[in-house]
Amino acid sequence: MNARVAANDAPVPASAPSYGAPGEPASIDAMLSDAVRSLDRKALRAQFTRQGAFLYLDTFLPGGLTARLADSARALEPAVNRNYLPGHKQGGSVSRHTIDRLAPQIAELYRSRALIEWLEAITGDKLLLSPDDDPHAYALYYYTRAGDHIGWHYDTSYYDGRRYTLLIGVIDESSCRLDYELHTRTPGVPTIADSIQYPPGAIVLFDGDKLRHRITPAKAGDMRVSLTFEYVTDARMRPWRRFVSNMKDAIAYFGFRQVFRSRDAASAEKGTT
Repeated sequence: MNARVAANDAPVPASAPSYGAPGEPASIDAMLSDAVRSLDRKALRAQFTRQGAFLYLDTFLPGGLTARLADSARALEPAVNRNYLPGHKQGGSVSRHTIDRLAPQIAELYRSRALIEWLEAITGDKLLLSPDDDPHAYALYYYTRAGDHIGWHYDTSYYDGRRYTLLIGVIDESSCRLDYELHTRTPGVPTIADSIQYPPGAIVLFDGDKLRHRITPAKAGDMRVSLTFEYVTDARMRPWRRFVSNMKDAIAYFGFRQVFRSRDAASAEKGTT
């Protein structure tokens, strides 16, 4: 195991493959419990802290679980919303709202108690699920056309607390790389730059406000899909920040219809409970 410093409305499938394959009784939570049992939490927590709230593990998810994520990602390709922001971003994405309809097993992974407890041990924070109306809570990102990329950025938290990002490698048949810089906002600590091409089943965990990073452009014939989970320490968001977050999500990622229709639906559901 390596732990380095290192808007469209296309037709969608009826559903993505289920994780509950016949003959495999183990739940996602049980599979993850087995996967994290051998990891040295104390050492990884120290490394995460030393690297400015960043950790990369090139092996994490069990192989069977990773294969099912890849099956789901391929099944959801017709539901991808593509965006192009000149000079910054080109690519596709599928929000948690679409995932909830077509691949709800991904939400089971996101909510896994074994996973969350392990993340809490590494970050040192009590972690909360992102609110139901947050399309970034869990989302798939696709780099499947020449030039697909995202420029240098931070995963800025619009919440009152911290927001941690967990990147999970799902499919990597590409030349894309994750370039990143550590300690860019740590006074008195030199910036450390590195680059990785994380494989399926690998994870990258970081505080979104601290890691400056980008994905390098894809080439013709490439296919790269990553899954992101977002956890927060305080789920409250001020109204003006919510407006900024909504607009960013609508323009740069999921489309206005997906963001605002899904938020209205979530609000209506809360009003009836």
